[in-house]
Amino acid sequence: MPDPSALPDPSTVALTIGGLGTASFGLVDALKALGGGVSNTGFGQIRSMTRTFLATASPDARQYVLSTLRANWINGRTLEDQKAIAKSLIKLYLTAATAGAMALAAGVNAARLTEAAAGLEQNQPPTDDTHKAELGRFDLMLTARLDEAYQRADQLYRNVAKALAMVVSVLLAVAGFLAIGRAIGDLWQAVLLGLLAAPLAPVSKDIASALAAGVRVAQAVRR
Repeated sequence: MPDPSALPDPSTVALTIGGLGTASFGLVDALKALGGGVSNTGFGQIRSMTRTFLATASPDARQYVLSTLRANWINGRTLEDQKAIAKSLIKLYLTAATAGAMALAAGVNAARLTEAAAGLEQNQPPTDDTHKAELGRFDLMLTARLDEAYQRADQLYRNVAKALAMVVSVLLAVAGFLAIGRAIGDLWQAVLLGLLAAPLAPVSKDIASALAAGVRVAQAVRR
């Protein structure tokens, strides 16, 4: 039976594994320097939704909107800010010419939205209750579509980032084991630690504290 005093401190092990996971996330995040890196993941959801609404807008308008949204996405602005900016930019190009495509994308009445948009182009705020209601429905549906696109994009980004961080942590753990001269047969331990590192990184300090408390309780009981 191994001597308990020779075993590594559980809280130190937890912090070390968490540190490996944190380092892995840091390396993955550093890939932003390469054209956005992993941060490009998920933006396809936003691009697809935006192109649907701006299907009949000019190519320059679409490019401007997409470039702005991509810059905000890669820089990691809050989702609420990004959705607000996207909403404002799309509505900026709501005209009589683009209203049909936007109405189709939002699922509202194309004729009424076109009439309301034509009035807005002439700097005439809608006075007709029908037009006001249609603009309100369009605003609501645009908000919902944006929220769906950004939530899906964020979920995809987080999943891919975690998977890449796990791969990096495994590689770092294996490299560490080889650097200290561990046998090839022990590399399964490095792989296991690497797989645990990414999930444990956010809660490693809490786990370490809990383990340390558990050890103190066990020592007190033994006395």
